[in-house]
Amino acid sequence: MNVIQLIEQSAAQLEAAGVAYGHGTVNAFDEAAWLVMWRLGLPLDDLDSVENRPVAQEEQALVATLLEARIQTRKPAAYLTQEAWLQGVPFYVDERAIVPRSFIAELLVDGGIDYWLREETHTVLDLCTGNGSLAVLAAMVFPDVQVTGADISPDALAVARINVDKHKLQQRITLVESDGLAALAGPFDLILCNPPYVNSGSMTALPAEYQAEPVLALAGGTDGMDFIRGLLQGAVAKMAPEAVLVLEIGNEREHFEAAFPTLEVVWLETSAGEDQVLLVTRDALVAL
Repeated sequence: MNVIQLIEQSAAQLEAAGVAYGHGTVNAFDEAAWLVMWRLGLPLDDLDSVENRPVAQEEQALVATLLEARIQTRKPAAYLTQEAWLQGVPFYVDERAIVPRSFIAELLVDGGIDYWLREETHTVLDLCTGNGSLAVLAAMVFPDVQVTGADISPDALAVARINVDKHKLQQRITLVESDGLAALAGPFDLILCNPPYVNSGSMTALPAEYQAEPVLALAGGTDGMDFIRGLLQGAVAKMAPEAVLVLEIGNEREHFEAAFPTLEVVWLETSAGEDQVLLVTRDALVAL
């Protein structure tokens, strides 16, 4: 058996087991490729060069064990490998933090928010930083800024610390334990936030893979807007005069617009469409 055959066989097992995706992959083949390539120590981004490589019986047994863990535990693959990739950058992750998958990462790397930034943009806040991935990407994309990564969870911040150190950004990223904006002084020129926004109805229907993640990082109350209400009420005091807030709300646009019907926002295009991430200026929040 070679690598591609093992991946195809593994994908069939995952499909038959009915596992859920969305933590770095969107289908059985990609999930199987990730698990097989990682377990065999092969480059995750270069299947073509190794697809015909023979896989020894001992290696097949190792993959089988990993695959069985994925199926039986229903943990996201990232928790089993303790590694997640976002925009081509590797991050450590474990059960203490949500698996990074924010569409804000695309906007940072692709320049999707550059139009709203200024030369004076020097301070960035990544609120609800989780494993610190957006803070790290912001520091990489904007080499002249200082970044604060804040989270209410000390466990998540411990994971973020691993990633800040991993990417040698200790001098440019400060991690702060904070309940929302409470412990943050500001002012910030740019606030990034991928908050808990899943409404209560959707929470009860989440697949087991999502239930394996910290509830604190997902649950947003009845309409998903509990955290966001407090954020929008308090953000003005923490923002510089020309600052902007980039906010991810997932599939909750209907609830967001019902909660904030008069707020002027800009919907940003990502690979998931134009209703997952929005941008709001400080001036618009003042008028709210």
